[in-house]
Amino acid sequence: MPSRKKASMFASSFCTCVCSFVLICVVLATPQWVSSQVRFSGTISNVTISLRYGLFTATCEQFVEAGIQVTEDTFQVADALGSGSSRSLNIATIALLVLALLSSLLSAGFTCTNAVSNPYQTFLGAVGVYTWNSACGVLILLAMILFPVNVEGNRLSEDLARGGCSIPLQTALGSKHNYGYSYWIMLLILFLNIASFIIIYFYDHARYSKKKEQERPIENAPKDVILF
Repeated sequence: MPSRKKASMFASSFCTCVCSFVLICVVLATPQWVSSQVRFSGTISNVTISLRYGLFTATCEQFVEAGIQVTEDTFQVADALGSGSSRSLNIATIALLVLALLSSLLSAGFTCTNAVSNPYQTFLGAVGVYTWNSACGVLILLAMILFPVNVEGNRLSEDLARGGCSIPLQTALGSKHNYGYSYWIMLLILFLNIASFIIIYFYDHARYSKKKEQERPIENAPKDVILF
């Protein structure tokens, strides 16, 4: 059985890993990634498209020049994307988050194993926790970078407005983007991964220092012990 200190440290890390796993599920499930305002020149007057979307679903509201709402539609992001690069980056973002979800689950499993037992293989210990926490953090960071690249570089909001809204749209006149809580939650996931990494590092460092202290050379031993 593990010591009380080891069990408490790995149990704390387990809690952070579970929280990370739950938050990644929330990020994937919620559509509040971006709120965009896109202005188009319509057939009669200018039209403002208000979009709220995530990785899977989007909501489109259309306003005429006077600010009167015309219609509101909900559609699937995958069905509305017309650009191949936008579609590819959206799929890549989803794949990164799914891999981060699996990494977080593995990290939770490793920390739980160490909290209740003393695994013999090295990789099942702190090294495994470091590996899967780092993998999860890197994947989340890549997703945080890739999604804005898709929004800004590929004009994702304009692409969704053209493919998902029911009225004909012409030239885009400009757009504004605000990233929602579904996107910013990924920062909290990064902090949780860092916290889990630090907890295990402190335990591993303390254990290593204690082991080195017990392996002191004989010349550092007390003189009465040497005389004996």
